[in-house]
Amino acid sequence: MKLKITKALKIVLPLLLGVFLVWYSLSKVSVGEIWQYLKESDYGWIVFGVFLGLLSHMSRAYRWRFQLEPMGYHVRYANSFMAVFATYLINYTIPRAGEVARASILSNYEEVPFEKGFGTIVAERIADLIVMMGIIIATLFLQFDFIYGFFIERLNPLKIGVLAIVGVIGALLFFNYLKRSDSKFAQKIRTFISGLVEGLFSIFKMKKKWAFIFHTLFIWAMYVLMFYVTSFAIPDLKGMSLGVILVGFISASFSIAATNGGIGSYPLAVYAAFSLFGIAEDPSIAFGWIMWASQTLMIIIFGGLSLIYLPIYNRKNKG
Repeated sequence: MKLKITKALKIVLPLLLGVFLVWYSLSKVSVGEIWQYLKESDYGWIVFGVFLGLLSHMSRAYRWRFQLEPMGYHVRYANSFMAVFATYLINYTIPRAGEVARASILSNYEEVPFEKGFGTIVAERIADLIVMMGIIIATLFLQFDFIYGFFIERLNPLKIGVLAIVGVIGALLFFNYLKRSDSKFAQKIRTFISGLVEGLFSIFKMKKKWAFIFHTLFIWAMYVLMFYVTSFAIPDLKGMSLGVILVGFISASFSIAATNGGIGSYPLAVYAAFSLFGIAEDPSIAFGWIMWASQTLMIIIFGGLSLIYLPIYNRKNKG
């Protein structure tokens, strides 16, 4: 009974949070103002952003095949493409259910064992996490003066130093605890870290590892570019530096994990990042909604068509 309640809460709470954040963001900027920005937007840049997003998803579908080939599975690209889009669409309803569905689709239509298909999905998430960490580090370098000044203005340098020392000591104590403890929590963390390391090194053992790495970098380059070029659609946001764009992109990316597909949280995350640089609230939230809505519409269209066409395609192309 308790397990059922926990599962239900995992589905319901993100949706409720998303609904609340939609209401909150629309209370900050009215629907009329967002509609006005939408009418005045340059649709060419919005369409271009959607196209770049589509390229990233196509590349993700292609990259997946590199992981499956060493295990002896030559997956048809159409199935890989449709499975990827089905994943994104399903994740809008039940968090992380899309990954399970994606592995199930390959199991049903390409006879790839579920556990092997799911394992490759975990491995690619590790690769994506590493690239995301790289983007964060690059952003810290690009915006070092701003970030340093931002914290110096709000925190005493002595406090920052003390916090840094405490943080380092805390981290050392935590890793020592993980190394020595036999508790279930420590075992889970050790298993997770071990999986991350194993997943990272498995990439370099692939026959087509350089192609995999290229596609991984390409996917994230397209993510950043689609965010960047879509900002050109709103005249008030033109001229933003790469550093500002990256801060906004990172904030928006993390918001997707907060609610199903970033519902409600995405526009607020964009505004929270842009406001640090003195960018006005109205165009920031409007851009967040335009960015989220355009990419979501693409996922709904391609994801919906994928779920409909998957059985049809595989009936026509058996074997």
